[in-house]
Amino acid sequence: MASNFNKGLKRSALTVALGLCFAGGVQAQSSVGSIFGDTSASASVTIENLDTGASRSITSDASGHFTFSQLAPGRYRVTSGGVSREVQVKVGTGSQVALTAADGDATNLGTVTVRGSNAINPIDVSSVESTTVFTQQQIQALPVGRNVNEVALLAPGTVRGDSGLGAGNLASFGGASVAENGYYINGFDVTNLRNLLSYADLPFDAIGEQQVKTGGYGAEYGRSLGGVISLVTKRGTNEWKGGASLYWNPDSLRSEGKDVLDRDPDNAGNYTRFVSANETDQLSMNLYAGGPIIKDRLFVFGLLEAKRDQFDTYGQNSSFKTTDRTPSGMLKLDWNITDNHTLEFTGIRNKVKQKTLTYTNATDYSTNHDGTGTESEFESGGSVYIGKYTGYLTDNLTVSAQYGEVKNLTGKTTGGDLAAQQCPAVYDTPGLTYVGCWDVNHFTVQDPFADDNNDKRKSGRLDVEWHIGSHTLRAGYDTEKYTSYNAGQSYSGGVYWRYFARPASGSVNGGTIPVGTAQYVRKRIYQTTTGSFSVENTAAYIEDSWQVNDNWLVYAGLRNETFKNTNADGDTFIEAKKLIAPRLGFSWDVKGDGTVKVFGNAGRYYIPVASNTNIRASSAETFYTEYYTFGGKDPVTGAPTGTLTQLGPRVITTAGTTPDSRTIADQNLNPMYQDEFILGAQMSLGDGWTGGLRAISRQVKDGMDDYCSPYAIYNYAQDHGYTNYDVYSAAPCLILNPGRDVTVAVDLTGTGNFENVTIPASYWNLPVYTRKYHALEFFFEKASENWSMQGSYTFSKSIGNVEGYVNSTLNQEDPGLTQEFDYASFQDGTYGYLPNDRRHVLKLFGTYKLTDEWRVGSNLIIQSGRPRNCQGYVPSSVPDFGSIDGLGGAGSYSSASSFYCLNDAGTSVLTPRGTLGRTPWATTLNASIAYMPQVFDGKVTLQADIFNLLNSDTVTEYNEVRDYSRATTNQPTGNKLNPNYGNPTSFQTPRSVRFTVRYEF
Repeated sequence: MASNFNKGLKRSALTVALGLCFAGGVQAQSSVGSIFGDTSASASVTIENLDTGASRSITSDASGHFTFSQLAPGRYRVTSGGVSREVQVKVGTGSQVALTAADGDATNLGTVTVRGSNAINPIDVSSVESTTVFTQQQIQALPVGRNVNEVALLAPGTVRGDSGLGAGNLASFGGASVAENGYYINGFDVTNLRNLLSYADLPFDAIGEQQVKTGGYGAEYGRSLGGVISLVTKRGTNEWKGGASLYWNPDSLRSEGKDVLDRDPDNAGNYTRFVSANETDQLSMNLYAGGPIIKDRLFVFGLLEAKRDQFDTYGQNSSFKTTDRTPSGMLKLDWNITDNHTLEFTGIRNKVKQKTLTYTNATDYSTNHDGTGTESEFESGGSVYIGKYTGYLTDNLTVSAQYGEVKNLTGKTTGGDLAAQQCPAVYDTPGLTYVGCWDVNHFTVQDPFADDNNDKRKSGRLDVEWHIGSHTLRAGYDTEKYTSYNAGQSYSGGVYWRYFARPASGSVNGGTIPVGTAQYVRKRIYQTTTGSFSVENTAAYIEDSWQVNDNWLVYAGLRNETFKNTNADGDTFIEAKKLIAPRLGFSWDVKGDGTVKVFGNAGRYYIPVASNTNIRASSAETFYTEYYTFGGKDPVTGAPTGTLTQLGPRVITTAGTTPDSRTIADQNLNPMYQDEFILGAQMSLGDGWTGGLRAISRQVKDGMDDYCSPYAIYNYAQDHGYTNYDVYSAAPCLILNPGRDVTVAVDLTGTGNFENVTIPASYWNLPVYTRKYHALEFFFEKASENWSMQGSYTFSKSIGNVEGYVNSTLNQEDPGLTQEFDYASFQDGTYGYLPNDRRHVLKLFGTYKLTDEWRVGSNLIIQSGRPRNCQGYVPSSVPDFGSIDGLGGAGSYSSASSFYCLNDAGTSVLTPRGTLGRTPWATTLNASIAYMPQVFDGKVTLQADIFNLLNSDTVTEYNEVRDYSRATTNQPTGNKLNPNYGNPTSFQTPRSVRFTVRYEF
């Protein structure tokens, strides 16, 4: 019997001592954890929350197994038969406890307690997920940015997205695009469904724990193909605690960014990238406190953050001084009505109000603000309110209900030079040279009679958990309505003029420029309408975690989702029902003592259609282009004057009519979904070390995007004798599953009668949407009293013909509406290694306690480069270049959007994706040192964090556009290459320093 006792003690001690978990538990929602284990058969087991005093008792089953679920993260004491354990519960993680003992041994067993910042999470044998949990204490000790995405980048399988998307600090999970992740606060989804590139934020010091799910999550979770970032806020306890913190990133200790000179001889002396003079000084001050309003029953925690951030940005002709002094805050209330019934409330204010002074500088690239600036103000953000009830109705039955709302102002600009906004937007050659009286901050202006752009989310969910013998059954339902109000837009002054030098061919848009004319001008008209658009998503799930025996856990789950998108009139244009997403998994406790675990899972995951799709695809949009010769230029506005002679026809991209809702999307549209398979193992290596290996395979099985060519329906109509078909009766763009047949309402007869017609895939001439990700992840960790280290190495390949919901190559942030499938020719040469393909990634981070007063930390990431491409304009020889009655083809696109590009001889050739090598390997080393003077009893911390200690300046992105312009692409002789092709466009972030002063009581 003594051997059983020792085995139990070893297992318990191990499971409470191990941990920053790389394989966590399948838990109820994303804000709680659980305790499970074994004691005597049919014995009473009691847990007590050591922070709040709440306690609860249940009876173990006939085999002695017990489970306490839906537990708030914190410290708990578990007691049964005179044996007790102290356990730390972390978000989304199951903590295992053994309370069995031989007769007479119980009094010797005592309590096992684990404390300290170096404690890591258990090898969770109740889990089939891939997850990493970071506490606020761990985050504060590491040299990592105060941003949830920066923390997420510590996890295996994550890489930083391109700098042009989401300010460059978003994470790509497992080959997915940066717009395919889910974000939660206290179990409530706060992902921005307008573009899926942001989320409702909260003060960083208010975070108690951050869970990063990189794969294998259960049927409760959906609406994500990448990963899930789940935040649990701090909360009050029976002891009043509080503190103050100050974070300062001084500009004086920030290294300069790298400038890049323009190689175009016509732009001699100009820059394609001018950042060396920019200045950034950020200061954040936090006050926080929490404690009991009524001991053991009612608790409060509050935090207020004040900022003083200043950004000075310098350009060619103008400069900007932006300040942000907007306070933010969080309030958390927890009410233990009884030990079996609890209520929670979370309130967050995250509004941002920035003031900007815009200066017109006397000299190009001035490093000073010249003259008197024009002031404007930009507002965004808003508030989050979350309420939750949890009821432990019986020993085996738990119910939770949650409701929340998010209000988010997506951007409101006031002030500025309103008169300047009435001036047309004008650029001259060389390059984009500002001319005229318009405000460069307002290239487009909002409908003056519209309300501010805003998003609102209302969401509720119900979850039930029932323990029946060796089965843990969970079921739930959630529903959300996301409403996006979008004000109409137009160019400043209603028109955008851009001057160009006369091409050598003398021909533009099919028109001939007279000899001796040095310039021509392009005119663009853009106008969208105001409207309110909604997305309605629901999901129901059921899952069973079956403890087959002491060693084997089998998980099975099923999720059923619906997605619905409506236009501004409330008409539904996308509705997908019965989206069945099965999940399967297993966990094998090989030795039965929690030291070796083998696990695997398989699952299907869907992602909803962003409300940006509603706005772009279902609203009326006018967009057309014309080309002219002209007589002169207005000295004030810069607009062309005199006789304007049009060159070629008007090129219409969108005609300005609200499309019939039946024409916007395939009637059988399948929302984007992905299948995932994971197989892994994790083990204790002794002396505090654990390690593991995980193999991952992900594949998008069907994707969706928009198709904007008129030719598919037009050719179908012509082939079937419908000569009266009017291309303008169809929506400008159609949302479809590339490579599939499409059923859409079409007025083939030109009589106004729309009928559903199935048009074969051959008419669309598009390949099937393809993205595959395969990876091997090695991970390891070590914890001791004085030091800890964690790390991972990932070998991966991400290949396909489309990145996903965004297009990093073009810096395009239109989820589900990228240019990838607008025309068939845009897919030529697209199959290859994708932008988030980083073949090798090594991560190491940890801390070392030098003395009781001094601690150092480091964070190292070494990764191989991303693939390089050659972009250009579709040549006129490609079939879908042409036009129908002035309707633009692929050749009407203003950007170099294809993999056709000019070779050294000036001939446009197809250059497949990722075949031109890679960007260089990049190494980033962050370091920190902290001083905790004992004279203040450890309550004061003084810390310095140095980011990019070595000031590495490796190029991370290059200019990939080879063609100088569309005109030079298509002219038969004298082709001109873009001299800036291959010029760097992005580098590693320069070295910077952050000072921290923190006092806690």
